[in-house]
Amino acid sequence: MADEIGKFSSPAALIILAITLATIAGAWAFQLIGGYIPCPLCLQQRWPYYAVIPLAFILFMFSRTGGAMGLVRVGLVICGLIMLVSAGMGGHHSGVEWGWWAGPTECSGGAGLSKDSVLPDLSNMTIVRCDEVQWRFMGLSFAGWNFVISLFTAFVAFRGARRLLQP
Repeated sequence: MADEIGKFSSPAALIILAITLATIAGAWAFQLIGGYIPCPLCLQQRWPYYAVIPLAFILFMFSRTGGAMGLVRVGLVICGLIMLVSAGMGGHHSGVEWGWWAGPTECSGGAGLSKDSVLPDLSNMTIVRCDEVQWRFMGLSFAGWNFVISLFTAFVAFRGARRLLQP
């Protein structure tokens, strides 16, 4: 039985699931335990992960049965495309942080909020700027690491889809 499951299952779906779960868990840990408050661009970069995690889980479950491998292949391509979008978002945010291009005015210092605003008590609100790096590791910020992880995950997805074409 185990040999039959191994024969059909797509390790790519499981690897994608593990990478995306670990990445989003890390993002939440940095926020909740480390105290790093995400900026609006950081929060947007989580959206692709929220889409890929359940999709990768479903694809892994389908691939374990050995049926609908064409559907699994298409799903892996979709995961890859979503993660390419995620890499683009991370690359864009990294460019904002490095000052290569302007970020959104609402989080890059261009807009500013008035105390006379109709919004409730903004004087105590912490505004995190999208163009200021809160943390770096090996020269890359959170956005830079998202770029790298997203590209790698897209590679795994596309390679997994390609391998399903081989006999």
